[in-house]
Amino acid sequence: MYKPKYLFKNVISGRNSTYSYSNTSNLKDYGNALIVSKLSGYEFERHRNSDMTPDDLRQKLIRRGTDFDRLIKSHDNHKKYESDMVQSLEKSGFKVKVVNSLNYNDDSVNWADIVFPTGGDGTFLLAAGRVRTNSMPVIGFNSSPARSEGRLCLPKSYSYNIEKAIEKLRAGQFEWLRRSRIRVTITGETQDIVSTPLYVLRDQVSFKPSQYRIEKGSKLIPHLALNEVFIGETLSARVSNLELWLDKSNESTTIKCSGLCISTGTGSTSWHLSMNRLPAQTVETLLTLLHYPEPERTEKARQLCKMYNDALIFNATETRLAYTIRENICLGVWPQGRDIKRRGFVDTMKVKSKCFDAALVVDGGISYEFNDGTIAELSVLPEDALLTVKIFE
Repeated sequence: MYKPKYLFKNVISGRNSTYSYSNTSNLKDYGNALIVSKLSGYEFERHRNSDMTPDDLRQKLIRRGTDFDRLIKSHDNHKKYESDMVQSLEKSGFKVKVVNSLNYNDDSVNWADIVFPTGGDGTFLLAAGRVRTNSMPVIGFNSSPARSEGRLCLPKSYSYNIEKAIEKLRAGQFEWLRRSRIRVTITGETQDIVSTPLYVLRDQVSFKPSQYRIEKGSKLIPHLALNEVFIGETLSARVSNLELWLDKSNESTTIKCSGLCISTGTGSTSWHLSMNRLPAQTVETLLTLLHYPEPERTEKARQLCKMYNDALIFNATETRLAYTIRENICLGVWPQGRDIKRRGFVDTMKVKSKCFDAALVVDGGISYEFNDGTIAELSVLPEDALLTVKIFE
């Protein structure tokens, strides 16, 4: 019978803003370290098939077509990394607890002085989502730097050398960085608004909607968006019908589109960049129509694309919101422009749903019902910033 080595071992361009890096400090006063560990694919399968033996689960996954050996290798590598994190933190004087998405809760955050997401960007977003103060550091380690980009984590060189990273943190060889986050207030007059965690299926965890229920009226949702807020119909083939107010204007604009994405500077390297990225093929076609010389056309298209795409990324401390209207419908009675730019920067935004089965999704992980008549107000406030670090190479 196969027994994994580490199964469930129980041991998280805009203008520059007024935020800036503070003077260097250290972590000597931080005692309780909470590791928010990635839930491996094998752990997830074990959890949702808890009534099966490991051998039966193995056979089921193989019949399904899963590369079981790769699944186990990835699991073991991650759990080994998690174990190394525990040992390194304890060696440095921290008291350590380990949780994952199945048991990460407010009690865990209240116990901690500092949070160490151990996984990738998804794990970092999960960990940061429950830290609602701007004074608790969240410092990410990429447990699989060869396979994961980990933009929110420490540089990959430190992922390969945990002890060196912790020594530098303890010695104060870093700068504090406060990443702006989006605050969302929802007004739902027609129904209660309930959130659903998307990182696990609803029938596979002990999910209690009452824990996240927002009663009728105006309420601040308990999740701050570090990357972005997406609003739109849950069925991607259905048109999203939304009414927008920009920067507290009294005049609104109604749009029909494939959804609305409101991003932070941190999220500008993620979905914001992907949906706005200019492909070289498009630029090369434009140069062809302009009769640009063929020998130089491909290289010129590449250069222009790089300049344009690089300009889409903005500072993580930016206090404005970057919005993007996905595939804005501009035909017939819905003319080009429709009194609003397809993308831009705003200080605040209000969105009213005219949708049938829509959702407001925070960082791709928490979904709120957002149907006809529901209103969301989005803003960035200093007290909502996430405290993390920029470590020196």
